Amino acid sequence: MATPTYKLFCIGNPLLDIQVRDGETLLKKYGLKADDAVLAEEKHMPMYVRPGAMYDELVQDYPVTYVAGGASQNAARAAAYVLPPDSVVYVGCVGDDEFADHLRAANKREGLHDRYLVKTGEKTGACAVVLTGHHRSLVPTLRAAEKFEKSHLSSPEVAPLVDAAEIFYVDGYFLTHGTESILDLGKKAAADSKVFALNLSAPFIVQSFNAQLQSVLPYCDIIIGNETEAKAYASTAGFPEPQDLVATARAIALSPKVNMSQPRIVVITRGPEPTVLVSSADSENVKTYKVSPVPDSEIVDTNGAGDAFAGGFLGALVVGKDLDECVEAGHKMGAMCVQMVGPQFKWPKVQVL
Repeated sequence: MATPTYKLFCIGNPLLDIQVRDGETLLKKYGLKADDAVLAEEKHMPMYVRPGAMYDELVQDYPVTYVAGGASQNAARAAAYVLPPDSVVYVGCVGDDEFADHLRAANKREGLHDRYLVKTGEKTGACAVVLTGHHRSLVPTLRAAEKFEKSHLSSPEVAPLVDAAEIFYVDGYFLTHGTESILDLGKKAAADSKVFALNLSAPFIVQSFNAQLQSVLPYCDIIIGNETEAKAYASTAGFPEPQDLVATARAIALSPKVNMSQPRIVVITRGPEPTVLVSSADSENVKTYKVSPVPDSEIVDTNGAGDAFAGGFLGALVVGKDLDECVEAGHKMGAMCVQMVGPQFKWPKVQVL
């Protein structure tokens, strides 16, 4: 029997989101910021699941919602949502537990195929999502996710999928432990003139893992980020005007690139404000795209909205849409996501492309 193949290959940290609302007290207690993300430290551990029990912090004090998460996995599910069946595959590392089963079920619902590396005895990663109004603060604890092994990419199960893919996507969070794997995929993509896309994911990625980011950047054909991440990139790079998003996008677009046969596209989302796109092929011709606002009364939460945008954008790219249409698809998926609890999408499926 022939090995199935998929046009879009995504890799990242599979996490189960543990989501609570009205978390102002949690922000203050743990020194968290709205619309930010930090890797969990020892001081954050009371927010999570203990072996055999739950800490009182979230479960007893807040109504908890469990939602399939992980930035790249969210984007992969969004792409699968808009694409024909058997278009997207996702790779990451999980434990052998109920959290992993929850992720598999969510992937199956959206038509996403997963090829997890399973670590027996390990716990699947989780992410505390603290919601305050329309804002979210993310505190992921990676657990099994950071035990991903590059050898999984060359395994009999995964290697044919890597060879057959046309577009690769990874989130910046994977740089915290998986840079070698990203470089492996990036080099293969560049050598075969395939598309390699990366999401900046969070300010702390471009600040604390900048060396890893810079090592991967030459292989990236598409960079997606939001305005907070772009400003963090500019500040870390020492740009004179970190608030100038166009200048930052242009600088990223024009930075050294291995595969010069195709331009680098940089997309910066700004919530309800216009999205900015710069191509290295014509960096002076900056494109902006208006966002159709979602009424406040219809916004449930913003967790995963950026990932949904990325998935819509990539899904449109897979079927050959132009960049304008890719951004439009991204906007549609982002708008859909903010009207749902966490990174989820409407069911029955809505036609997007």
